[in-house]
Amino acid sequence: MIVNKLELKQVLNKTYSKMKPDAENIQGFKANLDRMLALCDSKKDEEFNKNLLSDFLKKSFYGDRYFINTKENSDLVIHNGKGVDSAVGVIFETKKPTKTNSVEMPRVDNLNRKAFQQLVLYFLRERVAHGNVAVKHLVVTNIYEWFIFDAKIFEELFFGDKELVKNFQDFGEGRLSGTKTDFFYKQISEPAIAKVIDRIKFTHFDLRDLENLDLTDLYKTLSPEHLLKLPFANDSNSLNKPFYNELLYIIGLTETKSGGKKLIGRMTESDRHDGSLIENAISRLDSLDKISQLKKPEEFGDSYEERLFNVALRLSINPINRILFLKLLEAQLIKYHQGDRDFAFLNLAKVQNYDDLDSLFFDVLAREQDKREAKVKAAFANVPYLNSSLFEPTETEQQTIVISNLKDRDLPIFSGTVLKDGNGNRRSGELNALAYLFEFLDAYKFDRDELEDTQEDSEKLINASVLGLIFEKINGYKDGSFYTPSFITMYMCRETIRRAVVQKFSEVKGWNCQSLDDLHERIEDKKEANAIINSLKICDPAVGSGHFLVSALNEVIAIKSELRVLLDRSGKSLKDYRVEVRNDKLLVYDDEGKLFAYHPNNAEKQRVQEALFHAKQTIIESCLFGVDINPNSVTICRLRLWIELLKNAYYRADGNLETLPNIDINIKCGNSLISRFGLDVDVKQVLKKQKFSIEQYRGAVQTYRSAESKAQKREMESLIAKIKAGFSSSLLAGDPKKVKLRQLQAELYSVENQMLLLEETKAEAKAREKKVNKLNNEIDKLTAEIEDIESGRLYENALEWRFEFPEVLNDQGDFVGFDVVIGNPPYGVNFNRKTGKPYESNYQTFNWRGESYTLFTEQAVNLLNKHGYLSFIIPDTLLNLEFTESLRNYLLNNTFINEVDLLPSNVFADATVDTILLFCQSKKLQNKEKTSEVLVKVFNKKNLIDNLDNPERRFNISTNIWIEQNSFNVQSDQKELAIIQRIDAQFSQLESYSEIFYGIKVYQVGKGKPPQSEEIRNTKPFTSNVKKSENWLPFFDGKHIGYYQLLWNQDNWLHYGNWLAEPRSPEKFEDEKILIRKITGKTLICHYIPYTSYCNTLLFVLKLKPKQAKISYKALLGVINSGFIGWYFRKKFQISDEDTFPQIMIRDILQFSIPNENNTITRKIEEIVDKILTAKKGDPYADASELEKECDNLVYQLYGLTEEEIKIVEGER
Repeated sequence: MIVNKLELKQVLNKTYSKMKPDAENIQGFKANLDRMLALCDSKKDEEFNKNLLSDFLKKSFYGDRYFINTKENSDLVIHNGKGVDSAVGVIFETKKPTKTNSVEMPRVDNLNRKAFQQLVLYFLRERVAHGNVAVKHLVVTNIYEWFIFDAKIFEELFFGDKELVKNFQDFGEGRLSGTKTDFFYKQISEPAIAKVIDRIKFTHFDLRDLENLDLTDLYKTLSPEHLLKLPFANDSNSLNKPFYNELLYIIGLTETKSGGKKLIGRMTESDRHDGSLIENAISRLDSLDKISQLKKPEEFGDSYEERLFNVALRLSINPINRILFLKLLEAQLIKYHQGDRDFAFLNLAKVQNYDDLDSLFFDVLAREQDKREAKVKAAFANVPYLNSSLFEPTETEQQTIVISNLKDRDLPIFSGTVLKDGNGNRRSGELNALAYLFEFLDAYKFDRDELEDTQEDSEKLINASVLGLIFEKINGYKDGSFYTPSFITMYMCRETIRRAVVQKFSEVKGWNCQSLDDLHERIEDKKEANAIINSLKICDPAVGSGHFLVSALNEVIAIKSELRVLLDRSGKSLKDYRVEVRNDKLLVYDDEGKLFAYHPNNAEKQRVQEALFHAKQTIIESCLFGVDINPNSVTICRLRLWIELLKNAYYRADGNLETLPNIDINIKCGNSLISRFGLDVDVKQVLKKQKFSIEQYRGAVQTYRSAESKAQKREMESLIAKIKAGFSSSLLAGDPKKVKLRQLQAELYSVENQMLLLEETKAEAKAREKKVNKLNNEIDKLTAEIEDIESGRLYENALEWRFEFPEVLNDQGDFVGFDVVIGNPPYGVNFNRKTGKPYESNYQTFNWRGESYTLFTEQAVNLLNKHGYLSFIIPDTLLNLEFTESLRNYLLNNTFINEVDLLPSNVFADATVDTILLFCQSKKLQNKEKTSEVLVKVFNKKNLIDNLDNPERRFNISTNIWIEQNSFNVQSDQKELAIIQRIDAQFSQLESYSEIFYGIKVYQVGKGKPPQSEEIRNTKPFTSNVKKSENWLPFFDGKHIGYYQLLWNQDNWLHYGNWLAEPRSPEKFEDEKILIRKITGKTLICHYIPYTSYCNTLLFVLKLKPKQAKISYKALLGVINSGFIGWYFRKKFQISDEDTFPQIMIRDILQFSIPNENNTITRKIEEIVDKILTAKKGDPYADASELEKECDNLVYQLYGLTEEEIKIVEGER
């Protein structure tokens, strides 16, 4: 057996390999495969068979989603997108099908044949000539035999072979003795392959042996998920697009793309149907004039149409929430009773119209069975009482309409429907809208987890996580939504909550444990340990659909299990059960490794189910808190937490299902960033005056959660509201703003009415008038602020963290904070003079050029307790941009930064956002001078990942270095930054002896003297490809400047003068200069120009200051073009190696530390640069690599680099 040959199962992602594709897709794949094999013909030419292969791939997988065609000399390529301009992802070399072994086809025991040699050439063309880093796989096939290679192998073995790359470049430029491709195959490719043949791993299969191949594995191997390395539905939160699209249609919404974001909106007028939920609701709201009856219409928008849509959207989401929750409940009940369909209740037999649905919500689920009316008692005998506010009319429903107000109407069936007719074809025509909704939901499986049975049709499984994603997208309809992938939320919760648990035990028990293993060794009292964990307080201040809180719930349960403190109701440990979180799901295994499943008649399973339910209930009630400004999100979050409880619902001894607690009080609607009262406001006097204690406040909240009747719930609501109103009114009375206003008014009175012994001089009168004006201005400003506060305008959605959650107040009423603050705060929200006003004076990190995530991060730190942990996923702009400098300083001063992970650009579906994970611990009451060691993990920006275990780089670095660098540099480790620090400390910055300017902008309407017209812009009279007169001088574009190269063929000239749009100053372009390309590579790309000439804005002009500069232009060119400065630039300014065409800015170049010397070394550099320029003047592509290497070595000497430092720079550590 050949060691390097991999079987199909070995190369597939493990999770992907377990998932069963849709049966229809497999059938179509098999039919297309059979057709290709039947039609392939060894007598026909290669082109015929290549077209067969292309048709097979298009029909089976790629269709119009991915462009498939030939490219240059490559036989066949699959692009990464549907356009020809998208990067090539898969490269094929195809051969004619033959019954015997072709001499050109590779063999399993001999890859080094012509077809593979051709593949190497095609790869180098893409990788080197086109700079394409997006190639994923390479394939050699003759239709029967397939050899598939991961592009990572080619990247490492062939692109990493510098000699091979150089030979390829020389071959392409015609500098070798042979110019035909056969010369390349035999003389270059074959020996390069021979050197590494033992390291080339590949997948091989033969379709002539199809009956012995696993058809599903074959399907997956040729799918875009594998060949293009696409993310696939291995995430429990992956969007089920068919379900999502049809549900949107039934609601009456559609998804559009705008500015890179996917937004949800009302269908266009021509596509609307009055039977959809939202159009039905809009019609009824309008007919009944309900918008005018809203208490706060402005909450729903400015115009009538906007309010109508937003109210209808909320009214549509509410019943869909309830129905989907009930669909999960129904599936659960049927499962508990071994498939008994008598427990099904969401069907037309029981719910025939919207009146019946209204009755199910409010007359059945919201009432105990013995209190239900006779007409519903028999029909819904098996439907439990849930005691959940989910089945109480919302405030919006009470003010407007409920589901029974909707008209029963028909709805045309969605063109891409999941519904099938008797022949297995898609249904068409119309259906009653409610009947359509029920049939649609019945087409999916809500009763099974994909991890229970990997052979289940994964596309038909719907779980709570999928629903969470769908509603997060709907709720974020205005701004687009970035739903955090499960592997991210799992990792953030695991890393943060485990640290917090260890910290909590250290505080309570005084232990010095470092890990859960240490805790496990010390825990003796399991009940006490369980209570300590239950005292954790975890908050997501931008909670969205509740994804982070669900992940946190799962993690806390898993931690309890790991510590053996997961207890049943009698205090007995579930020691024979193992709990783990996998794919963001909580899985429970018995001692035989089987998944736990509840059966009401089994005493042991009853014990475990009750233990899990109440463990979850305690954690949700005691540990999990969330806030969101979007009321729809708050509703969804509550729903998600109820669903998590529903998963472990159990039957009590009286035969009724255990009711759900009122957990809605832990999830608040409000603006996390705005509060009237600071966290440090003293409330001791308030407590005395109001005559209640914090303990009573906590007790009222807990009683609300477990209220057994609506009357008790309303009583607690009233008491809690009274307590909070008492806080507000008492604190407002002593408002520092009002105190300050009274002081200013008293001072003004004193100034205006002061008694003078002597008559004022003119100067004294003027000074007094000035002071009066100043005091009046301050009084007017403060009065306006107080009016805004008291009218509620400024603080309309304020969240009063100071007293909103009594669980994070101590017995004296002091705010002590949360153990964990975690989440994905909003970003991309910028501020203007109006929207930024409430934040400017309240946040140290506020910046008018900044955005919302900086304020959320500062607020999160404030909300932590003295040892609390923060974990956020935020944009990587935190690392080094000017507008985030204040946040970097704030974090360094107020937290110990534990970990920073630089993520790939594509972690969010449908959005490319460069993000980081930030983990830190509060420094409150700790040594604020103390720095921390930060774990840095860097992932390839272009990679698709489904875990955070295998970064490309991992290192530890001290925050001391970040403080000195004034940036969080995650591209450079301690040794690399030490080199940069030494260089920056030792040598002059380039700006001290040079100037750098932008190039010329030639055309822009309205610019220039006289202002340019559209005709001038279109006819371009000031540029020409020929020199028209002596006044026309060379004009260089970015493409004309290479690495020591002038690639200008005297074909671009400029007539310079004030008529140009942005001509700059003429002296900037006179005589000697260095032109620097904005787009760089591994090195900067610069060239020396000794004469007067001009350039456009794709180039920068560097001019030496005659009086300050000692170094010559050519010596400076040698330094700037050196490999060391390329390394220095990338490391200092955090340019990733995956940034194929990074841009450099003038401010970056001016910060370069470059010796301003005229010494022996710089003179040697000048001599070598002279030789390079001479060689490339005659032939821009002349081989000067030896001279360039010699120059690089001299630059090392110039900077005094040691051998060890040189190895670091050249990556040979």
